[in-house]
Amino acid sequence: MNAKTKPQSTPLRLGISSCLLGNKVRFDGGHKRDHFSTEQLGQFVEWVPVCPEVEVGMGTPRPALRLVDTGEGVRMVEIKSGLEHTAAMEKYSVKRVRTLKELGLSGYVLKKDSPSCGMTRVKVYGKKSMPARNGVGLYAGALMDAYPELPVEEEGRLRDARLRENFIERIFAYRRVCDLFEGRWSAADVVRFHSVHKLQIMAHSTVAYRELGRLVGEIKGAPRAAFRDQYRGGFMAAFALLASRGRNSNVLQHAAGHLKKHLDSASRMELADIVNEYRTGLIPLVVPVTLLRHYVRKYEIESLIGQLFLDPHPKELMLRNHV
Repeated sequence: MNAKTKPQSTPLRLGISSCLLGNKVRFDGGHKRDHFSTEQLGQFVEWVPVCPEVEVGMGTPRPALRLVDTGEGVRMVEIKSGLEHTAAMEKYSVKRVRTLKELGLSGYVLKKDSPSCGMTRVKVYGKKSMPARNGVGLYAGALMDAYPELPVEEEGRLRDARLRENFIERIFAYRRVCDLFEGRWSAADVVRFHSVHKLQIMAHSTVAYRELGRLVGEIKGAPRAAFRDQYRGGFMAAFALLASRGRNSNVLQHAAGHLKKHLDSASRMELADIVNEYRTGLIPLVVPVTLLRHYVRKYEIESLIGQLFLDPHPKELMLRNHV
């Protein structure tokens, strides 16, 4: 579903560590093909593969690298020789992430544990015998600094069903909010956009739901650029928070309230029971959402038609079958 009438301006394009697509660019000449990225998500996105170590000129195969804390900063060095590549990688990273802006990325999947691409908990070696799991790959750090609102995840974390569903929800939401503010937009466009995202935002953060609602309510008196940046930033910050079973259940109950006049007592009780079964972890989210969608279509509930909480990403990914 589109929140605006104008079509999506670009394909849903995501950056990815090249080895995750099966490209043999690893230091040992191998790859780390990721099944979810290639076989499932790959049906719905256009990938932009990047291997910082190859693109900076290290070649394949190449000496293995690691991050080292010298006391004056974290450095990228070859494990055996100690040869340093920090300056070259930092210079490359700044230029490479700048070129990505022209591609209109909607998200990025990084290789975990990589000294160049690791998003979090990368090993950093120091004087102590045991490395600390507190590092960020040099390229990944530059990427996230340059585009703080861009949905970014590691392939390892995407094995977690909740993190996977959240990431996919975020990339589609990010594409929609970018399309909203691309070119000419009006207060009416923003109101329509916000209206179909209300329940979805509520599921992630009731605080953001209130703050973004207030912001939209004051749009006519706000400077356009400041409003755009504040709304987009708050919108994506909300989606970065995981939707819990409790908040999802509250949203489901809120939506069920719009059906009271249309359902008999038995149907209302059945819906309430199904929402409670979801809340307690007996059934996945897809079950109550499917029933709600059925009622919305059957009774043409205007206040719920188009709500993206009910249809946030392609059903073929089956993400809500597991959360």
